[in-house]
Amino acid sequence: MKNVFVGNLSFQTSEGELRQHFESFGEIVNVRIMTDRETGRSRGFGFVEMTSDDDAMNAINALNGKELGGRALNISEARPRPERPAQRSVGGYSRNDFQKDYYRRSAR
Repeated sequence: MKNVFVGNLSFQTSEGELRQHFESFGEIVNVRIMTDRETGRSRGFGFVEMTSDDDAMNAINALNGKELGGRALNISEARPRPERPAQRSVGGYSRNDFQKDYYRRSAR
């Protein structure tokens, strides 16, 4: 399986439209458009997971630079997500410790 990065998406593009755009190149396992946690609005990029590496490469070569929703797509092979550094702590307390303590005090 190969994961394909799709950038420069229109904020109005749906996962269904993105799936439809890739379906002619092979079987699709999953389509995700990334959204902002607070607003729920599209962040303008997403990922398409395809069953075949060859199909994914064909889709990348054929669709990179093509328009969808009035914008030229930036399509490439997805890179693995970098590992996040350990959560910083202040005076031996992590942010979660502060939140737990706050909820304990407010529940009394």
